[in-house]
Amino acid sequence: MNYKNLFPIFSHHPELAFLDSASTTQKPQAVIDSISDFYSHDYANVHRGIYKLSETSSELFESSRETVKNFINAKKSSEIVFTRGTTESINLIAATWGEENIEADDEIILSTLEHHSNYLPWLNLATKKHAHIKKIPLTDDLTLDLDAYEKLLSSKTKLVTITALSNATGEIIDLKKIITLAHKFNATVIVDAAQSISHLKTDVQDLNCDFLVFSGHKMFGPTGIGILYGKAEILDKIPPYHTGGSMVVNIENDTPTYHAPPQKFEAGTPNIAGTIALKQAIQFIQKIELKNIQTHCQDLTSQARQILEQYPNLTIHSPKANNSIFSFSIEGIHPHDISTIFDSENVAIRAGHHCAKPLMEALKVPATARLSLHLYNTPQDLDKLDLAIKKCFKIFK
Repeated sequence: MNYKNLFPIFSHHPELAFLDSASTTQKPQAVIDSISDFYSHDYANVHRGIYKLSETSSELFESSRETVKNFINAKKSSEIVFTRGTTESINLIAATWGEENIEADDEIILSTLEHHSNYLPWLNLATKKHAHIKKIPLTDDLTLDLDAYEKLLSSKTKLVTITALSNATGEIIDLKKIITLAHKFNATVIVDAAQSISHLKTDVQDLNCDFLVFSGHKMFGPTGIGILYGKAEILDKIPPYHTGGSMVVNIENDTPTYHAPPQKFEAGTPNIAGTIALKQAIQFIQKIELKNIQTHCQDLTSQARQILEQYPNLTIHSPKANNSIFSFSIEGIHPHDISTIFDSENVAIRAGHHCAKPLMEALKVPATARLSLHLYNTPQDLDKLDLAIKKCFKIFK
């Protein structure tokens, strides 16, 4: 099925093959309309006004929280905290839970695949606390080495923080195994679901993760809105991240009393329109169904692999069982040149280190080209990909 007509950007750019969805996804008309409709009909600040318009706005805002709760199967809506995105969600955990729980000589385990957003906050915290970072390596077939992971775990392991789907290689991670093993050592587990949230079913109770984070803009929603899920018993204990309006109950004798979660972590005026549009993005996914998105993308993934594998001087830096994302390089051609040539053929890809320098180091390359697929892509987009690769070889022959 061709879903492109649901995304208005392609009516303005009909020749565009947008193969950069791991960076951000395009927006369906329903999501775009929800932002305009809110500002046109229902806009007021939330949780402040004792008047009908503010109450309506607050109800819409909180209904989005309930939608997120149901989408990831959290126990309570109070376990859903709105943030600016995945990056802020992880930094929030590091600055609150991390500051209170990571001590000298503790160990933090993360993978070689991690995006800088799930690496640098922990590297900085480990440096500050004199703790240690341990990285799960890759096997020769470019999959995460779970045997090595099991050997890294010990009584010193305080945190395991892991991507659900690599933004650079497309590997789907065996989260259940990673979480189960970590909990045997009483380690806390964070799941970065930024890439997986619009491709794979997410059930936080089934996973039994302690935290899970993702962004709206990678699931057909707007920028500037993200989610932090945390188990209620953890969120109750950790301190606020930012302080200000809306998150404090009272201040008496210079002693503040903070609201319970999630308000404790949502200081100031939130991104109300973005939050409401996130609900529309989730409903869009639910209407199409994740299983159909996964089938569509997996069919395209198979086609893309067939195209890439036919070129002997092209190296694929993704495992065989990847999902929707390929990193690749072409001998003698810089990834930036590949991207520029692709752009001349109306094919949009990413070129660089993809905010994953430790992975590039492991692959022994400075950068790669990356193509990433989603719902609006078609077999015709991949025909354009094939022509763009041929043009690269023609120019650099």
